Amino acid sequence: MRSVNVGQAKTHLSSLIARAERGEDVVIAKAGRPVVRLVPIRPPERIFGIDRGRFTVPDDFDAPLPDDVLAGFLGEAPPRPKRARRK
Repeated sequence: MRSVNVGQAKTHLSSLIARAERGEDVVIAKAGRPVVRLVPIRPPERIFGIDRGRFTVPDDFDAPLPDDVLAGFLGEAPPRPKRARRK
């Protein structure tokens, strides 16, 4: 583990970052007391195809929306249901 004071870290920051990227422990100290550790950021491991087979698109995926649902999206009052006529 390499420990450097803040003043040295300011002067040699690029080389300290390179050391941390290579896996070396770099600790920055203030007045001789360790306060910060430089560590590389590792991108998250991605697993492609993990959801394969879990998600399917229904056949009516692109069918028009029912009138009452469409009216809600457009901020309109839903249409009133039609009543049967009396004779």
